[in-house]
Amino acid sequence: MKRNTRRHHYARRRYVERLMIGLMRGALGLAALALASLLLVILVRGVNALSWAMLTETPAADFYLGGGGGILNAIVGSLALALGAILCASLIAVPGVLYMHTYGKGTRHVAIVRLTLDVLWGMPSIVFGATILTVLLWLGLRTSLLAGILALTLVVLPILARTFDEVVRMVPTDLTQATLALGTTRLELARMLLRQSMPGLMAALFLAFERAIGDGAAVLFTAGYTNTLPRSLLDPVASLPLAIFFQLGTPFPAVQDRAYAAALILTVLVLVFGMFGYLALHKLGRHVIR
Repeated sequence: MKRNTRRHHYARRRYVERLMIGLMRGALGLAALALASLLLVILVRGVNALSWAMLTETPAADFYLGGGGGILNAIVGSLALALGAILCASLIAVPGVLYMHTYGKGTRHVAIVRLTLDVLWGMPSIVFGATILTVLLWLGLRTSLLAGILALTLVVLPILARTFDEVVRMVPTDLTQATLALGTTRLELARMLLRQSMPGLMAALFLAFERAIGDGAAVLFTAGYTNTLPRSLLDPVASLPLAIFFQLGTPFPAVQDRAYAAALILTVLVLVFGMFGYLALHKLGRHVIR
């Protein structure tokens, strides 16, 4: 009787295991199919409209009516916005997370900070854009590259901080205790945690960068839009998501095809920086103690 019961439980566990594996493979297949469909549409519609002029020239006066020029302004603007936001968010997130795991570990304030970051992570990015816009109106300022960077900083800060926080929590406890047992200071402990979590930090940085360069809602009201390259932080700046949006809104098929070409450029940028993050993760992870 007991042997039959064991066989029944074993058979049920095998069935549940095979069912879960099948569901995971099905979910992976659906995700791959969605990604392939997206890339196929972008390639079919945008590859013919892609040209060297699109990458190296700014829009002409009649660009959105089918005229000449390119989207160099949007490419440069998106890179400036994303890199500026990542820099600002890193200056806040990295020291803050290290402080949470050294001086503030186990306190109530750390739990409140984590909860706040989780709430901010789930907040729509257009809310951050509207908040920065309100501040601009209150100060009597206009849309600019600096305002767009501040809005995107609020968007990527919780992503970067919480991802880095989880990575630091994965550092072996024995390693932390051994470091403290040697008589090291909290600052030296933070340096050890930073070294051990560097691969995860790089992955978090590239993840935040991909979110920043593809976000259009946060910069809609803050960065503005212009056909020229920005000369200072106080000048308005174009971005690839808004360039795609404006071109798709025109009734000219040629301009709409150029929107798909711009989407292809944005996709390539995301994939390239994603590959850089993957390579950095593996190269820096060779000396990490697990």
